[in-house]
Amino acid sequence: MRFLELHIKSFGKFHDRTISFQDGLNVVYGKNEAGKSTIHTFIRGMLFGIQPQRGRASKNDLYSKYEPWENSGAYEGSLRLEKDGHIYRIERSFQKTKKELHIIDETLGKSLSPTKALLDELLCGLSETAYNNTISIGQLKSATEAGMVSELKNYIANMNTTGSMALNITRATDYLKKQKKQLEAQLVPEAARSYTSLLGEIKTLEKEISSPEYENQLPAYQQMKLDTRSKQEAKQAEKEGLLQKVARGRQVLSQNKFSDIPSIQSYLEKTQEVYKDYETTKARCEKKSRRFLQAAAFVLATCCLAFGIYVYCLGDQNPISRLFAALHENPPNYLTIYVLAASAGAAALLYLSGLLSLWKGKGLVKELALSSQVLTESFTRHLGDGTISREAMNAFVERMMEFQRLSAAMDKSDETIRHLTAEINGLQEQQNNYSEFIEKQQKQQWELEKKLELLSNYKTQMEVLRRTLAENERISQELAAIDLAQDTMTELSASIRDSFGLYLNKTASELIGGITGGIYTSMSIDENLGVFMNTPSRLVPLEQVSSGTMDQIYLALRLAAARLIQSEQRDHMPLIFDDSFVLYDEDRLKSALKWLCTAYTGQIIIFTCHQREAQMLTANQIPYHLVQI
Repeated sequence: MRFLELHIKSFGKFHDRTISFQDGLNVVYGKNEAGKSTIHTFIRGMLFGIQPQRGRASKNDLYSKYEPWENSGAYEGSLRLEKDGHIYRIERSFQKTKKELHIIDETLGKSLSPTKALLDELLCGLSETAYNNTISIGQLKSATEAGMVSELKNYIANMNTTGSMALNITRATDYLKKQKKQLEAQLVPEAARSYTSLLGEIKTLEKEISSPEYENQLPAYQQMKLDTRSKQEAKQAEKEGLLQKVARGRQVLSQNKFSDIPSIQSYLEKTQEVYKDYETTKARCEKKSRRFLQAAAFVLATCCLAFGIYVYCLGDQNPISRLFAALHENPPNYLTIYVLAASAGAAALLYLSGLLSLWKGKGLVKELALSSQVLTESFTRHLGDGTISREAMNAFVERMMEFQRLSAAMDKSDETIRHLTAEINGLQEQQNNYSEFIEKQQKQQWELEKKLELLSNYKTQMEVLRRTLAENERISQELAAIDLAQDTMTELSASIRDSFGLYLNKTASELIGGITGGIYTSMSIDENLGVFMNTPSRLVPLEQVSSGTMDQIYLALRLAAARLIQSEQRDHMPLIFDDSFVLYDEDRLKSALKWLCTAYTGQIIIFTCHQREAQMLTANQIPYHLVQI
């Protein structure tokens, strides 16, 4: 398993921040207060959620600490990861009033239900406690927490006895407790007392049989129940008739694409508006003045152009030149060309005016055609004839009014149906009351019969009580066997749990030599997770070694625990460090980095405020991916 990308929408100081990771070793560098621990906590929150505390504790809990500095309404983000060849995207909202969790399988392109089984699979079976105490090593914190002790012991004990990580050793004990509770519920402790008091009950039964409460009133109430049922059936038949009528009416409205009176009124108003536009457009298209202006513009344009050509062809002998010569002694040159140009310009303007008028006319025709199409479709659908006229429009209005009346009738029928339903429910309640009284009477008659049978079958009752006493004896023996099994399992469980240190010692000792550079090659862990270093002469308590060595040993212990817990998983969770090498000198850091790359095959993420990790990895040609905050 490996993390691919996380997107922080709003979390702590970060807003709309995306960070990508790669396979192998990732170094996340940032100065103090840059937000490394915030990102570390965000990853934990995406995997397990963040639960706000209550009362005074809520002021300093993780939820309050990492509430967004800005846009607190978007306290959420997403994490993309790869697991067993599939890419998943976990989307989580931490908001108190909007807690949401979505898991999307991007490889298959579908959303998955965030069940506990799916989360256990994605998290490699790790609980939040196991995550915090193995693969996630917080800032200046390498020692395991007390909560990990019982969980890890129980986990390894199960592995030792069954070879399976899925079985909890306490499950068998819980099953025995459940069986014991069920057997205890089957005991009949009053059987012996009933056996001795049976003779005294005979007189009591004879007195009870003569009581007035055993008077038989069943026929009267059965008749009343039958009458009420007849009334209910009549009301039900009336209701079903109305329902069929309403269904037919609703079907007619639905076929015409109407649901209620407002939808009919809206459709009518729109059609009336289209018809009004149709009449207006049609009147404008039929105006003769528009056509006359178009023709006049083209005729005048032609005349202007012809006059200009005529003047040009006559040359200096044209009437304009003569007139100008009569008024002036020296007429200007090129007067003929000027007249031709003016005539051509006037002709062009007139021609353009005619084209513009023609274009507007075509627009009106197109608009008229569109309105005609809409009206034709509406009239054809509701009148059966697409002819457009004032009479057709009036008929269409009347048709819409019929639909409105039909819809109003359906609403009235619905109200009647509701009243009938209330009446039917009331009659049903009466029947239920009669049924209860009849049931009570039948029970009393049955009790009477039982008491009579009890009086006549005394020996039979005695035999039943003897069988009950025998069953009580059998159950008592089974309860004793369960108690013995519980005691045996308790002793066996204690014996198995005592061997916890052997399993963890073996794995941790395999790692301690690599991380300490061969200074120590073996370690021992007692049942309380007390750590001792093995030397040829004695066991050295962890408290007596240097702080740097202590940090190395606890790192090996964490990795050993992570291996044990994830031993049955094909994929391993990424190993995360948050400024965990602060106490390491240069040599220890170099050894630890080289050791990590070989000791842990999964993805490794190191959060650090120093540049020496990246510099040392580069100097030793160890591949890594650098993320700068």
